[in-house]
Amino acid sequence: MTELGSYLRACRARITPREAGMPTSAGHRRVSGLRREELAVLAGVGVDYVTRIEQGRVGTVSVEVLTALARALRLDPDEREYLLRCAAAPSR
Repeated sequence: MTELGSYLRACRARITPREAGMPTSAGHRRVSGLRREELAVLAGVGVDYVTRIEQGRVGTVSVEVLTALARALRLDPDEREYLLRCAAAPSR
């Protein structure tokens, strides 16, 4: 997994669906944070694309997609800047 993928997963884990503006159900959730599917809906991208980004299987992610992900995750300006830097960093 890349630094970008690790950071996206960490950001998803710390925001609840309610904080992200998603409708919540009364049922039990297996994860407390956002699921990939929920992030994809909020960002307006495909869940497969979010999965591939997190797994490091995407070469370059556009600034538009990164901005949409940052907005969906409610990142502050410093966190957004870090996300952009992670995306620009060469893969290991």
